Amino acid sequence: MTRPIARVLAVLEILQRGGTWTIAELARRLDVDERTVRRYIAHLLDLDIPVRSVRGRYGGYRLSPGYRMPPLMLTDEEALAVLLGLVAGRRAGLLSTSAAAAESAVAKVRRVLPEALGRRLDALLEIADFTAPASAARTAEAEVLLTVAEAARDRRPVDLGYLAGHGGASERVVHPYGIVTHSGRWYLTGFDSASEQVRTFRVDRISSVGLRAGTFAVPEGFDPAQRVLTSIAEAPHRYEVSVRIQATPEQIRAVFPPSIATLEELDPGPSWVRARIRAQRLEWLPPLLAALDRPFVIEGPDALRELVRALAGRLAEHAGA
Repeated sequence: MTRPIARVLAVLEILQRGGTWTIAELARRLDVDERTVRRYIAHLLDLDIPVRSVRGRYGGYRLSPGYRMPPLMLTDEEALAVLLGLVAGRRAGLLSTSAAAAESAVAKVRRVLPEALGRRLDALLEIADFTAPASAARTAEAEVLLTVAEAARDRRPVDLGYLAGHGGASERVVHPYGIVTHSGRWYLTGFDSASEQVRTFRVDRISSVGLRAGTFAVPEGFDPAQRVLTSIAEAPHRYEVSVRIQATPEQIRAVFPPSIATLEELDPGPSWVRARIRAQRLEWLPPLLAALDRPFVIEGPDALRELVRALAGRLAEHAGA
């Protein structure tokens, strides 16, 4: 029969708070009987954890003076994965534990990390934005991600080596305004010296990064997450789609999030909104337009009209079968 390891570790956690704990106190905290507590203590002793039995009226169990759990040995990538997993799980509502338990777990992992690594992770957790509750980003190169996070928090310019999607390499100076995770990727957004505009960069395409001297100011009211979503929605693609939809922006956003479509409210009237979408392929759009279940007018391209007609024909055929 396997031992309930989680409960055994819970006993260790209680004993590490210091003092002597009676069997009755431990049983009450763990919601088990006293015989089970003794089994947990025996298992800790099997693991060579120095638990002392204190006899007498105020007896019980305590850890030997000076005992501490060994330091947690994690690489930068491992520490980053653990902390981001806890943070993302908490924000996504994926953890069955309470918010306090998640915060406590983050604090405990943070406390046993080397000081220098802990400061860098603090910078990332402080500066990072999530575009959606369930974002679970891949860990980019830890050194790059931690460096740009520090720079964003401390308002330090960085020298950036970047490899664009088409394969072109470039060197530039960037003022990092924020770090955002969206749809499984990390993005850096900030002022770019090469284009003299605010740009968005995928962190996994950053080939090198170095801190520069000096500081900068972030424009008042700048929202890194919103900027990343807008940049993704406005990125050049094969098709420029324009559709007028008779619906509220909230109804449209339920199907077309900001990373997919930009919305333009038209003149007052029957609540028409123009949605502009950039896409490499069009086949995925007709089912979403159908899911809106609202009147719409396709302004372009013509290829989308044909795809919508084809979908409508298939639906009518299925309905009549």
